[in-house]
Amino acid sequence: MTEEKGSQISIDDIEEKDIPEKIPTKFINNRVIVFNPIYASYLYIKQKFFGSPLGISKPRLEYFSKPSELSLIEASYLLKNDKITIYDPKLDKFYSYDEFYEISKSIHHKFEEKFVIYQDLREKGYVPRPGLKFGADFVVYRKGPGLEHSPFIAHVLPHDAKISAIDMVRAGRLATSVRKKFVIANPLTLSYYFFEWFKP
Repeated sequence: MTEEKGSQISIDDIEEKDIPEKIPTKFINNRVIVFNPIYASYLYIKQKFFGSPLGISKPRLEYFSKPSELSLIEASYLLKNDKITIYDPKLDKFYSYDEFYEISKSIHHKFEEKFVIYQDLREKGYVPRPGLKFGADFVVYRKGPGLEHSPFIAHVLPHDAKISAIDMVRAGRLATSVRKKFVIANPLTLSYYFFEWFKP
């Protein structure tokens, strides 16, 4: 199938029976890839924005004829919830959730803390996406990218972490410049602290 013909597929034509109970992924060079474009599109569009299609910076809410990459946090969450399998072709093995969690901890900074917050936001109905371009851990949506502007960005800190007044001012200014609220998330208590500028 050519890319031109592939782009004519409607995601609405894809039925649940076309999707395996657990979508297959591969773990290659510390990246989790969904190679089947139909499965990749399904995870992104029908399952509330999991993954990022390769080579598409701002995907539309329609079928894309490319593989996608799941972040380690997304992959761990989906694996924990029995939505995907993760196969390592180099080792010729499928990872259990516990095995993959330990691997992710070893290669992803603050993985444990970020995963706790990611999972909590997902369970609350939010859509957390990578927030690196905003200088935070997550950019968080109520509906999803392409459907709205995200209302806030979240930075994950453990309860005993220290943040200086300058860091808070910098974060607040950044959030204000992109018209978002800045949130500090504590993974130990699942607490969220919102910062807003105001004039006394």
